[in-house]
Amino acid sequence: MPRLLAAALTVAVAAALAVGAAFAIVALLEANPEQPNVPLISHETALPRG
Repeated sequence: MPRLLAAALTVAVAAALAVGAAFAIVALLEANPEQPNVPLISHETALPRG
């Protein structure tokens, strides 16, 4: 029985760490501002062919 309890406790701790890491990653991604979606080249700025 103690081995089963230790295994269950290990699984619970691992799951809690995984959930905490997921929340931390989401928080870090939300903290960074969204980058502007500006193309580096467009039809207006492209060099003419020829």
